[in-house]
This record gives sequence, structure tokens and C-alpha cells, in this order.
Amino acid sequence: MYGFINTCLKSLVIDRFGEETWDKLRDKARVQDTFMTYEVYSDNITMQLVTEACKMLDLEQSVVLRQFGEYFFEFCKKSGYDHMLRTLGGNLFEFMENLDSLHSYLSLSYKEMNAPSFRVEKNNDGTLLLHYYSDRQGLCHIVPGIIGAVAKDFFNSTIKMEIVNQIEEVERMGKKEHVVFLITQSPVFFGKDFSERSLQKKSQNHVQQNHWGTVRSLIYPEEGKTLRVFEPVYPDNLCIDMKTFCNAFPFHIVFDEELQVRQAGVTIQRIVPELQTRCGQLDKYFTIQNPQVTFNICSICKFINSHFILRTKRDIMPVAWKERPMLELRGQMIWMPPLRCMLYLASPLLRSLQELEEHCMHLSDIAPHDATRDLILLNQQRLAEMELSNQLERKKEELHHLSKHLEEERQKTENLLYAMLPKHVANQLKEGKRVEAGEFEECTILFSDVVTFTNICAECEPIQIVSMLNSMYLKFDRLTSVHNVYKVETIGDAYMVVGGVPIPMSSHTERVANFALGMIIAAKEVTNPVTGGPIQIRVGLHSGPVLAGVVGEKMPRYCLFGDTVNTASRMESHGLPDKIHISPSVYHALTNKGYQMEERGEIDVKGKGRMQTYLLQRNLKVTDSEIMGLLVHNADSVRKMTHSGRDCASQLPHNRPALKATQRLQKGDSCPLVPMKYGDSPTESPPAQFTEPQQSSITGKPRDSESYGSLCSEKSSLDLPSELTKESTLNKTDNKKRSRHVHTRFCLLF
Repeated sequence: MYGFINTCLKSLVIDRFGEETWDKLRDKARVQDTFMTYEVYSDNITMQLVTEACKMLDLEQSVVLRQFGEYFFEFCKKSGYDHMLRTLGGNLFEFMENLDSLHSYLSLSYKEMNAPSFRVEKNNDGTLLLHYYSDRQGLCHIVPGIIGAVAKDFFNSTIKMEIVNQIEEVERMGKKEHVVFLITQSPVFFGKDFSERSLQKKSQNHVQQNHWGTVRSLIYPEEGKTLRVFEPVYPDNLCIDMKTFCNAFPFHIVFDEELQVRQAGVTIQRIVPELQTRCGQLDKYFTIQNPQVTFNICSICKFINSHFILRTKRDIMPVAWKERPMLELRGQMIWMPPLRCMLYLASPLLRSLQELEEHCMHLSDIAPHDATRDLILLNQQRLAEMELSNQLERKKEELHHLSKHLEEERQKTENLLYAMLPKHVANQLKEGKRVEAGEFEECTILFSDVVTFTNICAECEPIQIVSMLNSMYLKFDRLTSVHNVYKVETIGDAYMVVGGVPIPMSSHTERVANFALGMIIAAKEVTNPVTGGPIQIRVGLHSGPVLAGVVGEKMPRYCLFGDTVNTASRMESHGLPDKIHISPSVYHALTNKGYQMEERGEIDVKGKGRMQTYLLQRNLKVTDSEIMGLLVHNADSVRKMTHSGRDCASQLPHNRPALKATQRLQKGDSCPLVPMKYGDSPTESPPAQFTEPQQSSITGKPRDSESYGSLCSEKSSLDLPSELTKESTLNKTDNKKRSRHVHTRFCLLF
């Protein structure tokens, strides 16, 4: 079928059920999204779409096809065929009688069209019998939809169509479906003068006899016939000689009931010389292309109102014609009862000047009165317009695909940009605006790193380090979506997260605390390439105010400044393996909120002096699965058995709840992510613009050159490792790694 049919079906689904339904239908049928109007597609595509539509909509095929028939009529009208359809007939009978003529005309534009054939009969009771012939099986239910819509729109009547007979006939071109519809029309209009006769019949009861005197004045006395009723007058003898007739109709053929050729036009004699003998049968020289019926008088009489297309047979053509395309004739069959012969008045079926040249013919070979001359010239222009339209459709389709691909690439670019910068900041940068720094009065910052990372790097191949960090960061990144916290930076093995920035929220401390508990659980699924066991991480948290802004033009970064950043890093660097080290501000924020914490005591913190710190152990209100963002079917029963964040220092075999969560995480990395619910709902509004504060409010008390809030250093980074080693309470090797790594990370950051 041509793409016009599939386009109509697509339009029907979108108009009635929406684009999403069409996308689902297209995916299930495994067909393309768009169709070219003048391109031929396999019938299987249309049948697959209809079959899947029936399944999706839970409707019978007959219902879907009838709706398609109704919509197809409207679609044809919108596509520019309205006037052509309206002028096809003055009533429903004439409309159906000329459907084959319409298809024959359309075949000039749609050369590969294999249209059904129709034959209509009148019954004595006013009903009609419509015979439908088609090579395609199972599409007969489209016909009631089309004919019903035509009757309602063009003739202001309603019809009832029912199948009275359905058989399969074997014709010359193969098996054909023959369906007979009984049509009952209300009101019924058969002829153009039907309404006049009806009105006259009704008015006879009200018209008195003496009124006929006026009517009789319009009668011819000698003939006794009214002017309103036309009857043709035929001559006693045909006033045309045979030679003139054969020249006036150069492509006509007369044959009898036995298909014996009795007469032929002069041009068709020149093309098929054997017709001059008038002793052969017509089916010896020609085949019937349309309608696809057996070549005999009976079949021809059945379709007497159809246009017949005959094609010459190659084996009887002259040698000069052997390499040329076979000539096709299109015309009308007229039965002549007195002679018991059939007259075939035809013209050459040529669609363009190119075909005229291929057949070595000229316009002069066609009779001057034959409209085929004008039709060839007009169709030549139409074919050029169709080709242009086809090119425009292809360009439109290419543009659509390019636009779709561009949108996909734009979405990827935006996702990548939003992964690097907050959304409102990225949008401001895209618009070319200057992003002002913003001040956040309250937020919670987290730092983490891998214990003995320096030793691991010294003993492993680089690819092993990259694989280990990638595995760990993928799990941590997933947790940022679960708890809606912002990932600021990763440098080497260090991971920095903030809650309450860039989107202010009151639950920032709980979010970061739960994120930290999830990090401890997730880290147990990351293998240390040196020992073969799970890696150990240190986590530090601190809450307080920060200043946030975009630094740099090339590869801009969203950075945090202030003493809160420095203190959070100190909590991490002075932490313990598999422990969450928190500052007093975090401890007070989590108090009475269901978290189990233990006091670590006072420790010396570089740049801070003595500080009272704490260790976060677990969240008593939620399960490990909820913290990890995994689907929990019965969270209440699970909470009774286990709590999240069991003692982080305990060995893995004894930490059964954490083990179960990590096992589920390992199996469910691709499982749907379940965001954890919090009491507040973050807003997308950016923070208030930062106005230049006093110097003391930014820098606070003097800090050493390691301070993460500083943009410059008074000391060389090479001097820092020895100072940190003297103050640290951990082993020398790890502290050397720690001090060097901390400085490098945030010198690069700022």
C-alpha cells in the first residue's frame, strides 16, 4: 500500500487516542514512525498496525476497520480530494458506480496502486447490492465505514450495510475476495429526476384536472411529449462511413461473444498488425489488467460500468516493439445487443511525455478530440509537482530526525552540565549572565577518603585503582540521588558532599548523616585490590555557614568557601577507619532525632585546638534498605529486626543487617532508585546574592595555609606533610598521605 494509507492510520490513532498510544502501537508493530505519501510499503505493515491496534484497544477487527473507513473519508477530504469526491455522482448509487473510474484516474499518480473493484446493482425494493472485489483478505469492513460517511456527508442520508454473501473467487490474477453488501438507504435517492417524480406524484392528489390545460400548452402537438422529459432521437441510418469512424476512433476494437475481433481503429492496427486480419481472438493479443477478471464476455458484462485496461502481449508484438514497454489501453466497454458485439472505445494509457517517447508515439497519434492529449501534458506537470512534494517530505523527515537527534544531544549536554554545576547556576551561565556568589547561613558538609590509599596506590596497577574508585564513586553517586545532597568534588580518593547547598533545606543535617551511613554500608562492597577484602573509609561532618560561587571561566566549578569547609575536612582527616566523625554542631543538630551517637572526647584538631567530637553510629528510625534507596516491601517489620548503620567498627560477618543491605545493593545496582522521604521539600530558588561582607566575616580567625576557605597560601605545600605528621594521632604512613592529599585536593579546587 502507499504511504498515504499508513499516514491516515497514524493520524487516526493520534487524533483519537494520543501520540503516546501511537508510539506504543508503532513499537509493538515494529514499524517506522513516518511514511512517505507516494512511496509503496508492504501490506504487512498496515496489517500489523491493525492487528496490534485491536489488541491494544481490545476491539474486534471489524470495529477498528469500520472506524478507519470513516476516518479515511475525512482524511481524503482534508488532503485535497473533497471536490473530486463530491463530483463523482449525484446520488449514492452513481457515487459507487464511478468508484472504479476514480481509482483508474488516481492510478495515473499512484502507478503501483492495487485498488479494490466495485459493482453496484439496484433491487426492486429500493435497496442496493454492492459487490466488493479485492486481492487483500479481511479488509472488507473498511467499506461500510467509507460508504456510510459518504452517504451522511454528501447525500444527507443514513444507510445500513450488512454482508449477505462472502466468497473467494479464483480469477486470472489469483484468488480474490468477493463480498456482497446489502445497502438500505433512508431516504433513498436513486436518480437526479427521482425527487421531481416523487413531488409530481404527491402533488397529483392536490392538482385539479382543469389545471392540466396549462400543462398541455407546453406539449408538442405532433409528438405529444412534454418539454420536461427528454427522449433522444436516433437517425434511421448511421451518417458516418467506416473509414471515418476508424480514423476518428483510432484505438477502438469491436469483438463478438466469442472474443473474435470484428473491427479495429487505424492506430491500434499499426501497433498490433495482426488485428488487420480480423480472424483472431482478442485475448490472443491482449490481457485484462483492470478489473482483474477472466477474459470472457460474462466477466466483462459484470463490470460493464468499469474502466477496462488492456495490455498488449509481448509475443505477438512486432520485432521493433520487442524491447519497448507494452502498450496499455484504457476505455469503456459498450454492449451492442442488435449486433451481439462489444465495442471497446479506448485511448492509450500514458502518464507522461517520457512514456509517450518510450512507446515511440507522438501526440498526433491520439485523436484531436481525445482528452488524453491534455491529460498527458497536465499529468506531466502533476508528476513534477509530486516529485517535488516527495522531496519536500523526505527533507521534512530528515529534518525531523535531525531535530530529534539534536534534542537528544542537547539533553545529554544539559545532563552533563547539570552534573557539574547546579541547575540554576548552569542556566545563568548558558544565558551569558554573571553568576554572583551566594551566602548560605546553614549547611552540612561531608568529606570522606580511603584509608591507606597511598599504600594501595604504591602496590597496585593504575587500572586497578581506577576500577576501585569508579566502583566506589558509582555507589556514592547513587546515594546523592537517594538523599538529595549535592556532590561538590572528587579529587583522587576524596569525596565531598554538601546538604542545604545550592538548594536550602531544613533537613540538610539528617540528609548528610544518612548519606554518611549509606557510604559506610556501600564501601563494604568495594574490594581492596591489595588485601582482597572490603576497603575502609573515613567520614567527617560539620555544619555551619558557607559562601558558594562559580570560580573560573574554563571548566568553571561551583566551590564552597569558609571555615565550615576547613572544619569538615579536619573531622575527616582526624577520623577513624569505618567511623563517621562529627563536630559538635552536627551532634546538636541530630540530637533527639533518632540517631545513636557516642562521645569521642576532646582531641587536638590542627588550626582549631582542642575540640569535643562525636561518632555517628546509626539511625534508629529507618532501615539499611531505606538508607540505600532500595525497595522495601514491609518496612515496619524490617525496622523491628534491624536498624540502619550498625556499629561501623564491627567486623563484616557480625554485622548481619549491613551485610543484607550490601548484598541487596550488589544485586540491585540497576534496581529502581527509591528516594528517601524527609519532612521538608526543597525549593529550586537560588540563594540570595552575596554582598561584599567585612573582611573578618569571611576569614574568621587566622588559619594556616591549609585552610580550604583561603584562595592563597602563605606556605609552600611541600612543607605541610611534616607538620601534619607531628600532630596526627594516626600512623605515619597514612598521615603523610593524608596531609599531602588534603592540600592538593583543595588547592586544585580553588
